[in-house]
Amino acid sequence: MKKLLIATALASAFSVPAFAQSAPAAEAAPASPHTLTANIGLFSSYRFRGIDQTYGRPALQGGFDYSHESGFYAGNWNSNVSSGAGFPDGNLEMDFYGGWKKTWGDWGLDVGGIVYYYPGSEGRGLGLGADKGAVTNKELYIGGSWKTVSLKYYHSVDDYFSLRGWDSTGASTGKSTKGTHYLDLSASYDLGDGWGINGHIGHLSAKRMKNASYTDWKVGVTKDVNGWLIGLSYVGTNADGDCSGATTYQPYCFFSSLQDDNGALDPSSSTKDAGRGIAVLSVSRSF
Repeated sequence: MKKLLIATALASAFSVPAFAQSAPAAEAAPASPHTLTANIGLFSSYRFRGIDQTYGRPALQGGFDYSHESGFYAGNWNSNVSSGAGFPDGNLEMDFYGGWKKTWGDWGLDVGGIVYYYPGSEGRGLGLGADKGAVTNKELYIGGSWKTVSLKYYHSVDDYFSLRGWDSTGASTGKSTKGTHYLDLSASYDLGDGWGINGHIGHLSAKRMKNASYTDWKVGVTKDVNGWLIGLSYVGTNADGDCSGATTYQPYCFFSSLQDDNGALDPSSSTKDAGRGIAVLSVSRSF
């Protein structure tokens, strides 16, 4: 009996508690410093800075975004467009951008650059010479934000969308439009239960393009439905786009299409005010 008690005591002394024998809980994997997202959307009309880019027709849009925890980011975004919006023989917009973005509490800073590229378009039709390739626009930007309010400034470092300047009659002056800039003030507010409202006002200051400066605005509402964002907004401008015989040159009276033939534009007979007010319906999603 004594031997049995001694053996039991020794076994108890050197045994490991049952809970200690189980495998330790796996440590959580560290969060990746890299983030990759995608987005896609269908819009009843594509408005860029308030100006119609699809001649009132729908637009399918989408892109990809990469960001690093340090604040650096890069991305690509794409949309169909109408050649009549200033892209002779072109029907696609491809944007490539990159920069650095950081937030400190409620405050944020965003600096970077963007290139707008229209493959298949002919910039020579805009008066830039036979050796000019596709229409492009290159801009640098800087923006600040406070909570859900942001202010952003864009500055063109080359001819604005491959355009050269014109006078009050619309005749080309051949002067560079470099330095054209755009100021964007935007805000949004979460109403709860998936609802939100948003607003925007912007102003384009055109260099050496008579009657091309204007102000645009937007007010809208959104609803999140199982990850899909449904939006309805009203977009308007005071851009000079009267196609009914105005006495001054109207640069935003757009043709339905433009073709380039050895540098000469051949617009179709159909025209439309590209800055007219319009309601835009959309459905989009980010992944």
